[in-house]
This record gives sequence, structure tokens and C-alpha cells, in this order.
Amino acid sequence: MNAANEFFPDGVLRLITAGSVDDGKSTLIGRLLYDSKGIFADQLEAIARARYKRVAGDGIDFSLLTDGLEAEREQGITIDVAYRYFSTPRRKFIIADAPGHEQYTRNMVTGASTAHAAIILIDATRAAFGQLLPQTKRHSAIARLLGIRHIVVAVNKMDLMDWQREAFENIRSAYGELARRLGIAGFHILPLSALHGDNVVSASAHTPWYTEPPLLGLLESLPVADDGRNAPLRLPVQWVLRHGGDRIDAFRGYAGRLASGTLRVGETLVVQPSGSEAKVAGLIVAGREAGMAVAGDAVIVTLDRDVDVSRGDLLSHPASPARTGRHFEAELCWLDSSPLDPARRYLVKHGPRVTSARILAIHARRDIHELREVPGTDGTLTMNDIGRVSLMTRETLAADRYEDLPANGAFILIDEASHQTAAAGMLR
Repeated sequence: MNAANEFFPDGVLRLITAGSVDDGKSTLIGRLLYDSKGIFADQLEAIARARYKRVAGDGIDFSLLTDGLEAEREQGITIDVAYRYFSTPRRKFIIADAPGHEQYTRNMVTGASTAHAAIILIDATRAAFGQLLPQTKRHSAIARLLGIRHIVVAVNKMDLMDWQREAFENIRSAYGELARRLGIAGFHILPLSALHGDNVVSASAHTPWYTEPPLLGLLESLPVADDGRNAPLRLPVQWVLRHGGDRIDAFRGYAGRLASGTLRVGETLVVQPSGSEAKVAGLIVAGREAGMAVAGDAVIVTLDRDVDVSRGDLLSHPASPARTGRHFEAELCWLDSSPLDPARRYLVKHGPRVTSARILAIHARRDIHELREVPGTDGTLTMNDIGRVSLMTRETLAADRYEDLPANGAFILIDEASHQTAAAGMLR
């Protein structure tokens, strides 16, 4: 059992809040932190004195707890992803507050890439008749694309709708249709008021017709995805360690973080993409010799014989290796303000390995409004577009499908000229 689970029986839940502008994402997180006693007294004093406070009287502007940038507080919007941490006796939480503006969708992709759950906020006053806003659709599509297992739909500002059950049911029906079209297998939905705390930590007297747990209780009960120990072994080599090179017993080790699987002394490994094999002679975990390492551990591996292992190589079990190749099909979330140019040179960073790549074809773009792939494009992708492409890398990669092993199926595309991160990619 790892350290987190030793103190928190239900482990760590990583989640992201998403939705449209002014749906109340920052306020909800602030309320969650406040009601769960996750805020220090000096933090409350600081936001009480803030000049950008937007709550009348002595009320607390909870959004200021996550909107830390001066521009965010001045405009009353979230620009960058803000991370907050809190815990209950059952679980530890890491929350990412994502921006709602369309131009910052790329920031949401970054925050959602490691999330177990997504809280999609919907402003009840803007969707009471079942008309969902474009960013609600876009963020739901991205959550589905990234394989986030748990979707929680928080219908906020129900107090401004006098807690009308009919308005809530209209939104439930509309989101149910959206989930069906996106292929979301299931979702949780609840009515709440982030400003007043109804159904956030404790149940609200205004919703006797809602009998499910409040938001915090729901988040405590969500099962965390498999920690990766039962998945095939994947150890990307980050460093080759050498010392004592003038001696016959010179040390040579290979350091990296176990992305998935388990590793034991004596097991046979295959070095990908070369295909060389060797046995594990020793393991060092947290500075000490160990007999076994598990997913998430930072390890140093020594082998029983000298084989060619370089930074960016992948260590796997021979019975369950990664796919190796140079031609791949991938889904790209375009992040750069400069559009994709197939004639331009890009770098692919897949784990520690960096190699150049060419975009061979753009097959389709995902239309967020129509919620489907649109075959054929104008030959490019622009910022916040999601498209399916074929690419060819200069060097052979050892990779997996993103849906099978996200840690070894994700990559980023870098503009070789500007060195800007151009896209986040998922191998299909």
C-alpha cells in the first residue's frame, strides 16, 4: 500500500472543473474548500480585503481562492489552470480549475490529461430550457476523448431558478442526449448552488426531490481508476547512469519512472525498439535496493549483461511489448495560435524520446456543434480544433493506443522553428 492510501482509505482523486464562462467553476471549488475546512484563516482574511471582491456585504467571494492571477481577478474570469489540494478523512483531492473561455480550451486539455473525474458545470439560468452552451459540449467532448471515467454534471445557480425541478429535469434530459451522441457511458448529475453551498458538502432543504448524495459525498465514493499495476510493464528510460568507469565493476543503471505494470529482480526485459533482451540484476527504489517496483515508482534498473539502452528507449516484458513503428494515426488537440501546416517540420515528444515528424494527412476534424467527425478539412487545424491525422516519425517509437495505456499513448507536438507546444496528441 502506498503512502497516500495508508492515510486515506480511498486514495487520491484527481478532478477538473470545466464548463462555460460564468458557470461558477471557481466559486464551486472555493465553496468546496471552505465547507470542507480546507482554507486557512489568513487566506480568508486576504480575500476579504481583496479589491476585486464581487460579493455584496460581508460575503466571501469564493472565486478569489482559485483565481490567483491579477488579470483573472480584475476581469472576473479564469485564464490559466489553477490547482488546489484538500482532503477529507476518506480521500485526498487534487482539483484543477479550468478556464471557460473558448480561447483557453487548450488549458483545459492540459488540466484534464491526468484527471480521474470531470465536473462539468452548467448554469441553470442559461440552460433551463435544455439548450446547452457550446463550451459545455466542447469540454464534454474533450473529457470523453481523453478517456476520463467519471463525468459529474453540476447544475449550478439553481437558487436563481427557485429550485424548480422541471428546469433541472430539462437539463438532465439535454445532457443525456449529449452524452449519448458523444458515447459517454454514464454520468452523475445534481442540482446545487455554489454561492450558498446547497448540495455541495451537505444536502439542501430546497431539493427534497433530489435524494442522491451531495457533491462531496459523491466525489468520495467515486472509484479511482486502476493505478496501473495490473497493466503491461512500461518503463521509459530517462537517464543512463554511469560511475566508476575506470574500474572493471563500473556501475551502469537505467533510471526512469514506471509508467505501468510491476517489475521484479530476475525478470527478463526487452529493450524497445531495438528488441535486445536482458534480465534484471538489481532494482533501486527511493535510494534503496528492492526486489520489486510498481507503477508510479522512480527506479534505477541494472541488467545482467551489457546491452545498448539509451534515453528514450522503453523497457517492457517480452510477452507484452509495445507496438513499434514509424507510421501512426492520432487525434490532435491543436494548442498553438499558428495553424497546423503540413509542410512545416514538427518534433514529437513521446515520453523522454524526441524525434522529428511529418503530418502526412489530416483525415477529419471534430465538429463540436454537430458532435461528429467532419471528413475532409481545408488542410489545416487551428487553435482548439480537434482532428484525426496520420503522421510519420523519423525514428521508431515504442507506443500503445491511448485508450489502452494513456501514459504510453500520449505525446506532444512541438513546432521545430518556434519551439512552441503545437498540439497534444493521442495515438489511436
